[in-house]
Amino acid sequence: MTNKLVDARITPTQHLNILSQLEVSKLLDSSQSGLYNLFRQCSLAVLSHGNYTDDAKELLDRHKAFDIRIIQQDRGIKLEVKGAPADAFVDGKMIQGINELLFSVLRDIIYTHNDVINNPKFDLNDSEGITNAVFHIMRNAGVLRTNEKPQLVVCWGGHSISRKEYLYTKEVGYQLGLRELDICTGCGPGAMKGPMKGATFGHSKQRVKNGQYLGITEPGIIAAESPNPIVNDLVILPDIEKRLEAFVRTGHGIIVFPGGAGTTEEILYILGILLHPDNAYVPFPLIFSAPETSKDYFDQIDLFISDTLGEAAQDRYEIIIGDPERVAKKMKQGMKKVKDFRREHSDAYYYNWLLKIDSEFQETFEPTHENMAGLELHKDLETHKLAANLRRAFSGIVAGNVKDEGIRAIEKYGLFELSGDKNIMKKMDTLLQSFVEQDRMKLPSDIAYKPCYKIVT
Repeated sequence: MTNKLVDARITPTQHLNILSQLEVSKLLDSSQSGLYNLFRQCSLAVLSHGNYTDDAKELLDRHKAFDIRIIQQDRGIKLEVKGAPADAFVDGKMIQGINELLFSVLRDIIYTHNDVINNPKFDLNDSEGITNAVFHIMRNAGVLRTNEKPQLVVCWGGHSISRKEYLYTKEVGYQLGLRELDICTGCGPGAMKGPMKGATFGHSKQRVKNGQYLGITEPGIIAAESPNPIVNDLVILPDIEKRLEAFVRTGHGIIVFPGGAGTTEEILYILGILLHPDNAYVPFPLIFSAPETSKDYFDQIDLFISDTLGEAAQDRYEIIIGDPERVAKKMKQGMKKVKDFRREHSDAYYYNWLLKIDSEFQETFEPTHENMAGLELHKDLETHKLAANLRRAFSGIVAGNVKDEGIRAIEKYGLFELSGDKNIMKKMDTLLQSFVEQDRMKLPSDIAYKPCYKIVT
């Protein structure tokens, strides 16, 4: 990656070429709802593809001179960028895939702000209202494929993984692609890129010409996990909770690869949902998989789940080690069960309306020092509520590790403090320490990882 910067004017090739004067003024006026700063931050992340830092604060500080403006013309709009990373251009012209993702950012920020957040028809304090809002954001982005059978596999896993783990995710993606399954990830590097890259080869061999490589992100994380170049559909949800709901509403099954705190957050999220009694008979294939060399990772995760959520949670997933072909076959079989269930219950193939998601998994959690210290982490909680609070704890650690506002909060107020049931906290401390020892908390660097949290028993 070069350090050169480029000034350019960009014409949209696919998404959004007309804006109202009011929309333009809101985006350019930082005093109005902070939309400009949000647009600038997400745009810089897209333009920084191939950026090998997971420190959002560092990226923003390094590009303080970066600026992006909207130019309104009779024939549509253009974007004017100043101080953009040169790697986003070839011979002075922006790479087409990056162009499309950049205008996806513009599309989602405008729509979410004007048509969802400030629209009284969406009650974002109500569970059904949130689910409806997520649907409308995904539909507006044009990523819901209404004429296809269930075939979208969500792949979760860490951005900081070993080379062997990355190659394994790529092989799994290849096997999925050979079975004409599409891929959805958090759109960043590591386990988010490998399955997509592998699937492109599988799709190519099967002559699949419209394979979907869907990336779902949110403003707080995108700078730390810039979209990888294979993503051909990008959607930015307004917060982590709506991002997670978008994964499980649009995806038809999930494969989890090794990761760190963020991956554990995702695991706790889906298990908490699947443990709800209303979801007992809803088919949702969930597979944990890793190469033989990383078997211990899921042994630790499985033990943590057993000690906190119990056997009922363990019954909702299968662990497959070192066998990409078996993973793909199991997922393909799971897709048939999903299809049959959706057809029998008249549920849409493209959006899982019947899945029950409690408000505990939808309410926006702000990882402040006060909120982190106030989390209830006790065995006497209902299992799904304990899962929700554990998810929030790991979400806060992710924020302290890689998100701009989280990093700055740690610098200003010190470490997050977590307390609760002695056994739970001991298990959490052991799991987190294993992530630190295996370089799973952040991308490896010359600077030793400094925890953003402290376990208080």
